[in-house]
Amino acid sequence: MTSFVALLRGINVGGKRMLPMKDLVALFTKAGAMNVQTYLQSGNVVFDAKTAPAIVERVRSAIETKFGFDVPMVVRSGDALDGVVASNPFDDVEHAHVVFLADAPMPAQVKALDPNRSPGDRFVVRGGDVFLHLPNGVARTKLSNAWFDSQLKTVSTVRNWKTVLALARL
Repeated sequence: MTSFVALLRGINVGGKRMLPMKDLVALFTKAGAMNVQTYLQSGNVVFDAKTAPAIVERVRSAIETKFGFDVPMVVRSGDALDGVVASNPFDDVEHAHVVFLADAPMPAQVKALDPNRSPGDRFVVRGGDVFLHLPNGVARTKLSNAWFDSQLKTVSTVRNWKTVLALARL
């Protein structure tokens, strides 16, 4: 068995795109995941399985059937998440975030990213992850999911450094 973390994008426990965590745990369990647990109320699921792709696809399909919306998910193994923790290039972890990409970008795509898009903010791309330093806060940055998705031709989801560390501990 391998530990994985599934990072769901754009779900809430109230309002639009509501998906209660207890229902999410049940969907992962029904899909074949073991030792399923969530962190916070924002779509962070840690689970054990032999492989993750089939489980994730069953859960995405079940969410669409039961709740009526598609939820992009980015998955990392526990070892890959440990690698993210070890690779953070920023000392100021209070303002650090990670953009988890569904697919690793091509070198030409990374090279084409505008480092001056959001003055004061910085980013470093390492494999399928983008490390952000956002001293003015995530609400003020122009380094958004939509921008990374369009520039790198993939799907992404962002987590703050505290959440990344908590998920790695789980």
